[in-house]
Amino acid sequence: MTIVTEKINLTPELKKEAEKLMLRYPDKTAALIPVLHLVQGKFGFVSVELEEQVAELMGLSRTRVHGVLTFYTMFNRKPVGKYLVQVCTNISCTLNGAEETLKKVKQKLGIGVGETTTDNKFTLMTVECLGSCGTAPVMQINDDYYENLTEQKIDEIFDKLN
Repeated sequence: MTIVTEKINLTPELKKEAEKLMLRYPDKTAALIPVLHLVQGKFGFVSVELEEQVAELMGLSRTRVHGVLTFYTMFNRKPVGKYLVQVCTNISCTLNGAEETLKKVKQKLGIGVGETTTDNKFTLMTVECLGSCGTAPVMQINDDYYENLTEQKIDEIFDKLN
């Protein structure tokens, strides 16, 4: 994994885009999640430095921004691989084989939960719920859902991504 040593800053263009977003809401605080999505879209994650800059830009406390970032699992706090693999471990998925699914994905990628492959291609995370209980077990890779997972399906999915 590449270690970022230089300070990351919001660009003037990104700040303008964020300000436009804030104008769409009667209370700029309501724009916090869209602004954080904008920042993550640019950098791939929202670091502590970026968190501070968003708070300053929006006139919010850092605690407020931090609370939103740490509450929602859709925000990455550190760099992730090209493919963010999220395996659901909630009750429906667990009852339908999430443990076996996670074991197979770990084996396939050669990494553990919270780790990124050495080529920065995959990051593996577990999530509490992907909202697809009727098709458990489920995983999400970037914006795509993969449902009713079996070992064979997992092999096919990752073979296509490699």
